[in-house]
Amino acid sequence: MISRIDHIAIAVKDYEKALYFFQEILGAIPGISGKDHALKYVWQSFSMGDLSGFELLKSTGEGSFLDNFFKKRKTGGVHHITLQTPDIHEARKKLDDSQIPYFGFNEKNDFWKELFIHPDDAFGVLIQMAEFDPYDWLDESEKFPDGRKWSVKKEGEGYTLSLAQHGKRKARIELTESEMKKLIGDLEASCGLNFS
Repeated sequence: MISRIDHIAIAVKDYEKALYFFQEILGAIPGISGKDHALKYVWQSFSMGDLSGFELLKSTGEGSFLDNFFKKRKTGGVHHITLQTPDIHEARKKLDDSQIPYFGFNEKNDFWKELFIHPDDAFGVLIQMAEFDPYDWLDESEKFPDGRKWSVKKEGEGYTLSLAQHGKRKARIELTESEMKKLIGDLEASCGLNFS
C-alpha cells in the first residue's frame, strides 16, 4: 500500500532563518517549489544526501491553513509526513476496511491524488498519503535527457554513476576504474551480454 516516505514537511514562521539553517548549515539542496493561493502558503522541496527529502512550508498571509498550526507552536515544527502510494483508491479502501478515518480526499489532477489521516488517528502525526509520479516533481537539473534513468561521467581517475531514484534527486556513486570494470563484468554476467 505504501511505496516509501516521500518527505517530511516542516512549517516555519521565520522562513529566511530556516533557509539559512537547512541550506547553509546542513547542506540541503533546493528543488522545486510552489504556491497555493487558496490555502495561502508556499512550499519549497529540499534534498539532503541522495535519498532524503523534506519541504518547508510558509504562510503567505492571514487565513492560511497554517494559522492554527502556528497558534500552538512558537517557531513551527513538523507539520506532516507524506507517504507515497501506488494507488490512492486501494489505500482508501484499506483505510475504510480498517475503519481508519481520513479527510481531504482529493484528485486534484492527473498527477496528484491525496488524502489525510488526522493526528488523533495516527499516533500524533498528520499523515498525507499521495499517489503521484516522482519524476513529475524532479527539478529540471536532476532529470536525465532522453528519458534515461542513468548516466556515467568520467571524472579524473574514476567515474560518477548517477541513477534515477524515487524522489527529488539522482543517486550518485563514485567508482574507481577497477570498480567500473567489475560493474561492467557483473552486468555482462547477469544479463548475458558482452559489452566488449
